[in-house]
Amino acid sequence: MSRANTDEKSERRLIRRRKFAFASIFAFLTANFFMTLRFFFPRTLFEPKTSFKVGYPTDFGFGVDTRFQQKYRIWVVRNAEGIFVISAICTHLGCTPDWVESEQKFKCPCHGSGYDSEGRNFEGPAPRPMDRAHVELAPDGQILVDVSRIYKCPPGAPCEFREDGSYLPV
Repeated sequence: MSRANTDEKSERRLIRRRKFAFASIFAFLTANFFMTLRFFFPRTLFEPKTSFKVGYPTDFGFGVDTRFQQKYRIWVVRNAEGIFVISAICTHLGCTPDWVESEQKFKCPCHGSGYDSEGRNFEGPAPRPMDRAHVELAPDGQILVDVSRIYKCPPGAPCEFREDGSYLPV
């Protein structure tokens, strides 16, 4: 081995180390660049509109209509008194109950609260009936639902379920 050959090997090692160091620095800076860029595009959630139309009163037969449960988290109920909209939020911890057609009741899958077809609690830990949303007829004759205006029926307090706007007489 000559001295020139040894110097050439150490020169190659030095160049390889420098390349590795530059690649590491470049990777670090690139990762930081993308993290900084991601900061300017935050994750956002787009909530559904709070006021929307669900159709004409003639579109709803007697009973519970579950068509809007996934999109708006409501049920449209028609009985002999009229049409009203139940907010599909359990009053115990906020889960979404399911309508059980065979038992004619809403059943919360989280802790077993049960509600009748009008949303009144009768079993489980739910402290009060489910809330109702404001309903009215739009100028075009369709049912306009506003879930930002809620009617409640807390125990020991006046029930708001008979107020104007809590149901639509048909």
